[in-house]
Amino acid sequence: MSGVPGRMVMVVPTYNEAANLAWIVDRLLAAAPQTHVLVVDDDSPDGTGEIADRLAADDPRVSVVHRTEKAGLGAAYLHGFAVALERGYDVVGEMDADGSHQPEQLHRLVEALRDADLVIGARWVPGGSVVNWSPFRKALSVGGNLYARLLLGIPVRDVTAGFRLFRASTLRTIDLGGVQSVGYCFQADLTLRTVRAGLRVVEVPIEFLERERGESKMTRAVAAESLRRITVWGLKERRARLAARVDAVRSRGSGRSRSR
Repeated sequence: MSGVPGRMVMVVPTYNEAANLAWIVDRLLAAAPQTHVLVVDDDSPDGTGEIADRLAADDPRVSVVHRTEKAGLGAAYLHGFAVALERGYDVVGEMDADGSHQPEQLHRLVEALRDADLVIGARWVPGGSVVNWSPFRKALSVGGNLYARLLLGIPVRDVTAGFRLFRASTLRTIDLGGVQSVGYCFQADLTLRTVRAGLRVVEVPIEFLERERGESKMTRAVAAESLRRITVWGLKERRARLAARVDAVRSRGSGRSRSR
């Protein structure tokens, strides 16, 4: 794929994705032949790890990390990011294994990375869309992202999106060692850290497809964790901004007093 700023790897976390993994990896390598794939499997009982090993044996662009437990999406990505950085990749991407993120649209993210530190394949920007979601689920996602955007005070419309490209320098800057979120709020956490670091985030529209095979990993417990953590982060952000304004007012008042 032309335009990639250096060596790129897509990190693909898996848990019970035996029906999807070979299919999505084949599509990814066909759409982006120069890209590598790092599968991070959380000890899937359905044989996903063995399928990943066979794919790696057949193609040097594919490698596998086997984890010993199902510890959450964020933990899997953090492990994959650490391996990618150790191997010297210049660009590290995220995508789901279930086909929701279409590899054929990866070029949109690559092109945007020329002027960005993080590129997000976004559903809720002009030109973006979701296929096969109920109106209720769409409203829930749009509302959740609006809540996160307003509470966190960041200019990103799809903070929970999981189709992304990071420059390696971005991941090194945002203190991955301090990330504690393990569920889907992991995406919001990394977005917030990138914005806080003064780095450039760009969203490009994608078409998101609901999975056709296998079971979604989104549960009420995961959604509740995401909402709770985003609320805590947002309240901390608001308190920090308020404290900064109070300090600025006090500083101005002190300066006027000295001038007299």
